[in-house]
Amino acid sequence: MQPLSSLIIPDRSGKSPLYLQIAGQLTALIRNGTLQPGHRLLSSRQLASLLQVHRRTIVQAYDELLAQGWLESQTGSGTFVARSLPEMAPEKPAKPEYDYGNASKKAGFTFRKLTHLNRAVLKSGSRLHLDDGFPDARLAPVEDLSRAYRSQLLHGNPYVRLGYGDTKGSAWLRQELSMHLNETRGLKTSAENILITRGVIMGIHLVSTALLQPGDCVAVDAPGWFGANMNFVHAGASVVQIPVDQYGLDVKALEMLCAEKPVRLVYVTSHHHYPTTVALRADRRIALLQLSAKYRFAIFEDDYDYDFHYLSKPLLPLAGADQHGMVLYCGSFTKTISPAFRVGFLVGPEDIISELALLRRIVDRQGDQMLENAIAELMQTGVIQRHLRKSVRIYRQRRDHFTGLLKSELGNYLQFDVPDGGMAVWAKFHPAIDLPHLASKALQKDLYFSSGFSQSKDFANMVRLGFASSNLNELEESVSIIRDLL
Repeated sequence: MQPLSSLIIPDRSGKSPLYLQIAGQLTALIRNGTLQPGHRLLSSRQLASLLQVHRRTIVQAYDELLAQGWLESQTGSGTFVARSLPEMAPEKPAKPEYDYGNASKKAGFTFRKLTHLNRAVLKSGSRLHLDDGFPDARLAPVEDLSRAYRSQLLHGNPYVRLGYGDTKGSAWLRQELSMHLNETRGLKTSAENILITRGVIMGIHLVSTALLQPGDCVAVDAPGWFGANMNFVHAGASVVQIPVDQYGLDVKALEMLCAEKPVRLVYVTSHHHYPTTVALRADRRIALLQLSAKYRFAIFEDDYDYDFHYLSKPLLPLAGADQHGMVLYCGSFTKTISPAFRVGFLVGPEDIISELALLRRIVDRQGDQMLENAIAELMQTGVIQRHLRKSVRIYRQRRDHFTGLLKSELGNYLQFDVPDGGMAVWAKFHPAIDLPHLASKALQKDLYFSSGFSQSKDFANMVRLGFASSNLNELEESVSIIRDLL
């Protein structure tokens, strides 16, 4: 053991306690076979003297390894490497059959890389941004939300407040949401029709997992949202794109598809289609619901920014006119408050909501009950509703200012229609413009916007330019940067 003490080198300048360093190095000697089962270790006094550390440090190291089962102690005889451990031959330097590399960077086992998940993650970073259509977090009622959250943390029965809750989500929030959706969107719900999620994307994932089998046909709008499509692909479904024109989803093309093969699910953004922002016309809404009842496919209605409509009252969701229980309606507070607050809702018939709640349990036992109850309080007191009215006024002003700038400063370089609602403009740059190069140059000037909607050649040089998250001065500076680069 005395020569082996030279292999134990405590680092007194290290952050880890000395006793843990010594315990770890002794463990490594046992693992590599240098110390075999039954080997008698030096006494704590002897090893402390050799390593020039306090005896208590060695005692702590031995106690740690005794507790973990690496060592065993025999009264009057000393401390030994546990005899129950298997014998391990000392490692010999040899060329391994497989290059394991750095264990912290590369797994030693094989796994399948899913190419359909390869998508850049959007992160906030640049000072200026014409993003995908995000809200302005500076407008969020964070002080009201902070007070409500603190109230939820401190008041009430702690066993209930801080314990496990319903997998469907906060009963209070579901009740408030039910009343809000019934009053503002023409739905006919109770709390039992609502499942609280971590956002729309979680709702899509749960529905894809519960409803889809490998080979099932899912119809999606084209162009469409990659986040939804990759969930359908992940579930093994066959994704068929249905074109979108100035009136929304081409329902006749969908009917032709239904006549050819069974369709299990139709995904649609009916109010402000993503990414083009057009609304699904009334006659197509009726036809879509009729097709659903005839061909027995489910409709996933993603209403990601229902509250932000500027010309007139928003069109009521498909779910409000659904008489056959075919529509699953999903929305979120991401656009209402801020993407950081991951609270969404999925609305549907009670039986499927109960089943999805069981599935949610194995993905995420429950959401943030404190946050959900805090939002419920803000809905009950009218804070959310006042925030929405204020946001609509501000975002409409920004839309008008931004579209005016695009026409006056960039009218020779792009084409667009002024959106009736939403938080972004769907624009097409001139074919001669290298949009990825332009976006890269803009980023060097601290302005972010997308390098293009590259799902298909049909949408080359088309991009969403978000205006809601920037104030008027920021919008002017952003447009000036693009103009100067062009």
